[in-house]
Amino acid sequence: MTSPASGASAPIAFIDLAAQRARIGGRVDDAVQAVLASCRFINGPEVTEFEQKLAAFAGAKYAVSCSSGTDALALLLMAWGVKAGDAVFCPAFTFCATAEVVPWVGATPVFVDVKEDTFNMDPESLEQAIQVAIEQGLDPRVVIPVDLFGQPADYDAILPIAEKYGLKVLCDTAQGFGGTWNNRRTGSIGDATATSFFPAKPLGAYGDGGAILTDNEELVTILKSLREHGQGVDKYQNVRIGMTARLDTIQAAVLLEKLAIFEEEIAAREKVARRYNELLKDVAGVPVVDPRATSVWAQYTIRLAPGVRDGLAEKLKAEGVPTAVYYRLPMHLQPAYRHYPSAGAILPVCEALAEEVISLPMHAYLDEATQDRVVDAVKRALAA
Repeated sequence: MTSPASGASAPIAFIDLAAQRARIGGRVDDAVQAVLASCRFINGPEVTEFEQKLAAFAGAKYAVSCSSGTDALALLLMAWGVKAGDAVFCPAFTFCATAEVVPWVGATPVFVDVKEDTFNMDPESLEQAIQVAIEQGLDPRVVIPVDLFGQPADYDAILPIAEKYGLKVLCDTAQGFGGTWNNRRTGSIGDATATSFFPAKPLGAYGDGGAILTDNEELVTILKSLREHGQGVDKYQNVRIGMTARLDTIQAAVLLEKLAIFEEEIAAREKVARRYNELLKDVAGVPVVDPRATSVWAQYTIRLAPGVRDGLAEKLKAEGVPTAVYYRLPMHLQPAYRHYPSAGAILPVCEALAEEVISLPMHAYLDEATQDRVVDAVKRALAA
């Protein structure tokens, strides 16, 4: 491994988009230039092509592209007619977008704890949350499992609970697109899947973007109407209340080039993660992947003893090693959301994770020398 003296002050990229661009920048530039030449900036042919290839990659019948992962979530709730008096179940350890869309349609988010090992939705807590919702007079309608940090949720446990209570399953794979559960890609599980193409995602655009994947043709028809102002036979007939939520043609062109190398990048991320696990397993709690799953490693997140994380982050920053904390405040404790119901008065795993996890640099182009530098810095900081 490298020593602290070997250029440790040069900053490391947390997610190195420039390295990816060095690989495919010419092809991306050509794709963008083709859109500029055609001047079909909205609903150009690249959008349809990307939707078709995205669906084929995921093993879904249909993909409906849209303007962001958040809008993908919202469009599905709108299409299903979720409304005031309905309960939508969300893990509390997630980015705010998962729950944010629920009040948009007048419904009530109900927060669920997560599992100690994978940090994904805890099925037992989901059962408790459903009972809380029923006791409060809410109608259980939708559960939104999140494929956190790249790993699919426990769908073997969640899907039967959803069937038992008549819940739609909206898989939030904004971080997990490309992962698998029992050899099925995320995007082919549940009633529908929402994903994000924010630039930092494993499959990221050069701006905002998202998509919905489903096998339901009738749902696709409604979604396409909703993303175009609720249009009917044309854009001047409005048959429902909709929104503007299209994916720009330029972003579709960029994503087509990135999708072409996505399988290779997933394999590279897996290699980096396995090496991290081997090198750090003796000094930190390293990520656990369910044996039924594969992860795309949107983040590489370790768990530390309480009170250690912030000191580690400061020491790493001094050595040019960036870190990130996902998430310092669980959703059920956020000022905007703490008045909504939860599975219990406290959600102990979420609250512990919020104090103990930290994410290290992770991307498909993280070479071993740079990774060694990260690992060395972590070990020195923890030893101190």
